[in-house]
Parts: sequence; C-alpha cells; structure tokens
Amino acid sequence: MLTYPDFDPVALHLGTWHLFGQVFQPAIHWYGITYLVGFLGCYLAAYLRARKPNSGWTKEQLADLLFYVALGVVLGGRIGYTLFYAYDNQGHWLEWQNPLYLFQVWDGGMSFHGGLLGVLVAFWLFARKYHKRYFDVADFAAVVVPIGLAAGRIGNFINGELWGKVSTLPWAMRIPCSNTRFTGSEYCRQIVNGYSLPRQPSQLYEFMLEGVVLFVVLWVFTLKPRPRMAVSALFALLYGIFRFLVEFVRLPDPQFGYLAFGWLTMGQILSLPLIILGGVMLVLAYRRKEGPGVA
Repeated sequence: MLTYPDFDPVALHLGTWHLFGQVFQPAIHWYGITYLVGFLGCYLAAYLRARKPNSGWTKEQLADLLFYVALGVVLGGRIGYTLFYAYDNQGHWLEWQNPLYLFQVWDGGMSFHGGLLGVLVAFWLFARKYHKRYFDVADFAAVVVPIGLAAGRIGNFINGELWGKVSTLPWAMRIPCSNTRFTGSEYCRQIVNGYSLPRQPSQLYEFMLEGVVLFVVLWVFTLKPRPRMAVSALFALLYGIFRFLVEFVRLPDPQFGYLAFGWLTMGQILSLPLIILGGVMLVLAYRRKEGPGVA
C-alpha cells in the first residue's frame, strides 16, 4: 500500500490583509496553477498544429480561441456544478437556498460536463466571429483539450479529493486523517493508525485515461486527414467511455449516492449522452465524408 503525500493545497500564502474592517488571507492554490498549466499546455500543442502547412490558423486566432475557451471552461464549469451537483444531503438545491452560491468560487466545485457545454458555446461564438465552420474549430481544439483535463486531475490529486473506493491493490493509498482537511470526511470514517483505509487513486486513473491516453489517441488519429466532425466525435465517445468506467471505482457524490441499480452515479448519467452522441457523430462523419476537418 502507498501513503498519500500530504500536499498543502496552497502553493503560496500572500499574508494577512486588513481591508474595510475585514481580514483577508489571500493565497495562490495549486488547483489554480494546474488550470493555468493546462491552458498553457493546450495553447502550445495547438500552436504546433497550427504551424502545419495550410492549417488555416494564425497566432492571433489561437490566442483569441484560448480566451474564448478559458471563459467557457470557467463559466460553464461553475454553472454546471451549480446545476448538476450543488445539493445538500437532503437534496435541496443550494442555489435556491442561496442565490449567490454560483459566485462563491472559494467553496470549490467545477463540473467537466458543464465546462464542456461552456466550451461548445465558446466554439460557436469563435466560429461566428472568424467565419469558420463550427466543426473545423471543434475538431482542431478537441485534440489538445485532454492536456487541460490531465492538468485538472492532477489538481484534484493535490487537493486530496475525488478518491475511489477502499481497495487492496498495491497502489491503493492511505490518507493521513490527522490532517484537518480530511478530519470528518467520508474518507476517514474508518481510521487505522491515523490513516484511512487504502483507497483507489481514481484521480490518477482519470489523469491517465481522460488525459494521457485520450491525447495520444486523438493526436495519432489526426496524423492523417479525417472527415469533418470525426475528431470531435471520437473525443466525445472516448471521454464518455473512460469517465463511465472510472465511476465504477470512484466514490459517488455524497449528496446523491448511487442513483440506481446500486452502482449508477451522476457522473455516469452525464457521460451516457456523450457516448451515444459521439458514436452517432462518428458514423455520420464517415458517411458524409466532408472535410477534412483538420489540417
């Protein structure tokens, strides 16, 4: 068994500030840094793709696309979390109880599926501005998106969140329950010598599948020209499958638990449309054979 490295989620403390009679202790968190690294990694990979002959992309367009996508990720991810996950243990919607909850970003909470919807809207706005076909934009960007997903999962791991079920696998990790951020959490309900029972590092599974594997598959897939919409379809299909599978070892959201059959989670319900839509889009892309959609 392994022991979870007791990371401090705060990378840099910025002291104590007294403003307007209030005490503030601003800090830079590792989670925010991983988002920044993810956006930077996506931009660099997109830049490499844009350098290909006749790619149809300029540096200015890449910078603008990054801005649109960043807004889509942050706004969509937060709104999605508020809509899909922000409920208390009695099933009451937190936004209904507190209309300002959406803006309380210090309470955490980002949803991939909400972020995806935000990015899809961002693609539409960008394509409209630059008079590009929607799926030319989506296919170009889909290849590099897994870099951001991988960075986000590392942020989850550093935060010590989204752990999996108890396991006897040799790489299962014990969580130090003496740390106050884990005290009273569901992970530390059973304590042995100050540690939780060994748990599946489901964040790292998602890092590998949704990040590394998905990136490699899409990058190799686009080494040859593909029909328009095929790359976006493959992204949706594979992400949906990977997320659906990892949910079997990841603990369900405590406010929901299992929704049906003793195993179905909210994450799986939200991933099913991606699997279905991705499969249908992939078939349609090869039937129509429009494109190629990527350089």
